[in-house]
Amino acid sequence: MKTFSKLTIGQYYPGESIMHEADPRLKIILLMFILVTLFIVNNFLGFLYLSFFILLAVITAKIPFSWIIRGLRPLIYIILFTLIIHFFFTAGKPLVGFGPFVVTEEGFKNGVLVSIRFVLLVVGASLLTFTTSPIELTDGIEYLLTPFKKIKVPAHELAMMMTIALRFIPTLLLETDRIMKAQISRGADFESGNLLRRAKNLISLLVPLFVGVFKRADELALAMESRCYRGGKGRTRLRVLTMREKDWLMGIVTVLILTMAVYVGRL
Repeated sequence: MKTFSKLTIGQYYPGESIMHEADPRLKIILLMFILVTLFIVNNFLGFLYLSFFILLAVITAKIPFSWIIRGLRPLIYIILFTLIIHFFFTAGKPLVGFGPFVVTEEGFKNGVLVSIRFVLLVVGASLLTFTTSPIELTDGIEYLLTPFKKIKVPAHELAMMMTIALRFIPTLLLETDRIMKAQISRGADFESGNLLRRAKNLISLLVPLFVGVFKRADELALAMESRCYRGGKGRTRLRVLTMREKDWLMGIVTVLILTMAVYVGRL
């Protein structure tokens, strides 16, 4: 059975780099720009340009490539499914035939471009969590949501919930792996049998997992209450976020690169 213990989704990788030291608000905004750019670019040259930029960002952040690969590994089946759907179900000029199935030129192009876009999207989003601690991420999201307080939007509470949800992804995956191994040691079989039987076997995994999730949520609530947590009202910060010169420089350079990528990607 596959293990979840080596997944890197939502984890923070401690380090000393320009990316780690950058203002979390800047990193969140730049991630939004990157995501928009990924959906605007629609040719191979533009994606090649973006791939080089994101690769350079990974090197600058000093993130091991093994972490990037481990983060993409669970998504292989989704990428393959996307490729198959586009290859065989997109109308256009026939390219290669496999019996009754025909791969079209348009289907091949669209499938590859969508898969590259998906991979770059995941890597770009992972860079944010790899280089930003949960506390910094919470502060950054709260600062960006502050203007919405005028219309009674609970900025601090929303930022806290989003960060906790992101932080507990690897914890829940590890818990799933632990429960799965415990059930297998007791004779549970999650791999053999038809689809209905596998679904029934998953009950022995889902029930203790949900019980553990509610227990963790209750323990977290008690821990926050014992520390007199009452939301964002009246709270002060140990570290006040400030934009430094190198942050502005990184932001300007990134926007210029993304603008060039949009121009190249729309040719």
